[in-house]
Amino acid sequence: MKAIVNRFGRTLLGALSVTCLTLTIGTGARAQEVSAATLVDRLQIQDLITRYYNNFGRENAENFADFYADDAELILGERHFKGRDGIMEAFGRAPGQTPRPPPPPRYSFIVAVDNPLIVVHGDTATAQLVYTEYVIEKQGEPVKVITQGKEYSTFVKVDGHWRYKTRQIRGGTELPDGWKE
Repeated sequence: MKAIVNRFGRTLLGALSVTCLTLTIGTGARAQEVSAATLVDRLQIQDLITRYYNNFGRENAENFADFYADDAELILGERHFKGRDGIMEAFGRAPGQTPRPPPPPRYSFIVAVDNPLIVVHGDTATAQLVYTEYVIEKQGEPVKVITQGKEYSTFVKVDGHWRYKTRQIRGGTELPDGWKE
């Protein structure tokens, strides 16, 4: 059994090494240098983003504020929501806030995340991505695109876990003021 575990570990390490080499050599001029640690960090951030977006439309969604650092900021267009209570307010769940009515029943609601560009800088990181919301009102009806936009986010490690530090949602092609990968 120990031989199988060692062989698996060597195979995994070899695959990671090949992946790192491929990503370092085979990418464009502005590509980030990749190590096993940055690959793990990028995967953890991508998992955080995926779990966050999978939360939308769920009946028993996780608390959106749990995805953020305590001093984080959520920017939706021109509206800014700061800290845990502010972020909960953005989702209609702040203490003392009248809860929002549930959305109308739908056959399917999906938020897809595409083109994530994640750059790790030690214990901080940035990400830009495109999100698209799809809905099917009743079974058999065609899929409708409700909205599409871009997310520009910064992340920070909190107690060993990646959390949003800032998350800005915008339309169009203009980068946010002061944006740096």
